[in-house]
Amino acid sequence: MAAPVKVLVVDDSLTMRALLSGALERIPGVTVVGSADGADEARSMRETLHPDVMTLDVEMPGMSGLEYLAEMMEKRPMPVIMFSTRTEAGAEASIEALRLGAIDCFPKPKVAVAAEFDKILAKLGKRIKAAKGAPVKGASTAKVVAAPPLDWNGRIVAIGGEAAATQTLFDLFGGFPANCPPTVVVQHLGAGLAGTMIDRMAAEIAPRIVLAEDGMTLEQGTIYLAPPGDTHVVVDAWPNGKLRMLPRDPVAGERPSISILFASIAKAAGAEAVGLLLGADGEDGDAGVRALQAGNSYCIVPAENRAEGFLLSRRIATQPVPADQLARTILKLCNK
Repeated sequence: MAAPVKVLVVDDSLTMRALLSGALERIPGVTVVGSADGADEARSMRETLHPDVMTLDVEMPGMSGLEYLAEMMEKRPMPVIMFSTRTEAGAEASIEALRLGAIDCFPKPKVAVAAEFDKILAKLGKRIKAAKGAPVKGASTAKVVAAPPLDWNGRIVAIGGEAAATQTLFDLFGGFPANCPPTVVVQHLGAGLAGTMIDRMAAEIAPRIVLAEDGMTLEQGTIYLAPPGDTHVVVDAWPNGKLRMLPRDPVAGERPSISILFASIAKAAGAEAVGLLLGADGEDGDAGVRALQAGNSYCIVPAENRAEGFLLSRRIATQPVPADQLARTILKLCNK
């Protein structure tokens, strides 16, 4: 039997610490090794308790959760899951936390009662278990430079990942030229975060980035981010394709689904499709990868040893792709 995931809970509220600790203890395979009221106590407990994962409140007096997260990711990175308020400022803080390297961000319950934590318990437990042992890197300080204009060969790109892929997506799209290939993204972000993600990214990257809507024509130079919530997103045809939003049941607990997007571009574009999976932590994405492979599409997936980066495959051919070469590899596949 696998050892339980050891979690350290950090929150300045005694009530929130007790409620979150109690909720986490109800998740099979998870044990709370301690709770801290702020950064100072968390530093000490981390040294003595050796947690696998930390939950961290964004808003704390003294050193804020974001400041402590930035310190950790610079000096001694570890998997961290953030909790933030359900406000516009909370959404901005959540995206910043993900950019710094947090695994995920969850909204704090509107009312501090156990029943509110129960609503997010399944997803939180899934994230915590996936976070144990996951490679974590600090935010990059080097400025990513956009590639020169693309001589586009007509290929379409689809990308899927968890909230933890935020840091990678900023780096990836920062390397895309303004006339990048049409790119559709399904990222498992929390409710209310997609718009903030787009606003933040739009100020830093050369291509246009928009929230995906039904009937949108796929155009060169545009990145389409699927909204979380009630529908899946698919590509209906290629070339001259459009986005379609499908109100179907969740797949592997997720909507929109990475697998449904990947399967749609494999069917529509075949060898003219490039799919990139940035490390989903559950079943969503696996079926999509198989569809890409069956459709003779190009498929980039994390190597079994995540520290080794990614693998690019098509038919039976495979080649390694370092994590810092993702943008260059995709652009090469999409260049004449």
